[in-house]
Amino acid sequence: MDAPIDLRSDTVTRPTEAMRAAMARADVGDDVYGEDPTVAALEERVAATLGHEAALFTPTGSMANVLAVRTVVGVGQEVLCEASAHIARAELGAHAAYTGLTMRTWHHPRGGVDHEQLERMYAPDLGPYFVPTAAIALENTHNFAGGAVLPLADLQRVRAFADAQGCAVHLDGARIWNAHVATGVDLATYGRLVDVGAVCLSKGLGAPVGSLVFGSADAIAESRAWRKRMGGGMRQVGVLAAAGLHALDHHVERLAEDHAHARLLAEACGVDPGEVDTNIVVVDVPGGAAEAVRRAAAQGVRVGAVGPRTLRVVTHLDVDTAQVERAATVLRDVLSV
Repeated sequence: MDAPIDLRSDTVTRPTEAMRAAMARADVGDDVYGEDPTVAALEERVAATLGHEAALFTPTGSMANVLAVRTVVGVGQEVLCEASAHIARAELGAHAAYTGLTMRTWHHPRGGVDHEQLERMYAPDLGPYFVPTAAIALENTHNFAGGAVLPLADLQRVRAFADAQGCAVHLDGARIWNAHVATGVDLATYGRLVDVGAVCLSKGLGAPVGSLVFGSADAIAESRAWRKRMGGGMRQVGVLAAAGLHALDHHVERLAEDHAHARLLAEACGVDPGEVDTNIVVVDVPGGAAEAVRRAAAQGVRVGAVGPRTLRVVTHLDVDTAQVERAATVLRDVLSV
């Protein structure tokens, strides 16, 4: 029997043979002592690519986001974000647990910015009476909004508003590479519009593990101490950083293939392909997502439920065009569209 076609997430990829070879020959050292040259090369490259002073390699995207946010939001302060943002919905309350911050959220159907809501929500520091807003957090692309790309004009408006109020902007850029490929907007243009952020190597880029925090030299020095405090200090981790460098060299531009595959699957699922910006398709299933997941799995296609009536279908480098076409046939049958 053929192996299942796994469309649950772009995190399920396995390292390519070329990536494994790069990992095997990586020059390594003890990164807690700052002596791993491959990690240093990755951090320098990502920082420069995003137009910032420094970056820090972390084992997970959730850790990277926590470290990034806590550099700009302190105990008893708040961060504003969209209601289905990953930092609010899918990081198990880590920001409150580690930093003692609170969150307030606005709602946007595609995970974007409702500027009127945001600007009304902003709370200045009024002394020991109200929680002050310290930062605004944005997600690009937006996971639970189906990989939607945040328009550059929205980023620019948020940056201008934040500057006028004196607060910071954080970017959850786990899939910023997808936004770059979908729009052609330079990565440094995205990066320079925020104070601090996080990017991921183990989603669309196909590395087995790893994310990075980026920001000012001071923010990264603080994050390095907190990474250790949270148990994230790593030793000869250049073998993983090498996978990230290989991914940046070879797996960014090919994301366009995943985007095309996602539009093909969207059509099969009854979703307007014109509303699919990148590699994620969110499907409303009135009959219940769990049953659709079960029926698809029985036919060799794995998809994920992200709500009682919502499926998420994600394309990635381990699924080729023939497999996507097969999956489209199965999903069309399962969803009876």
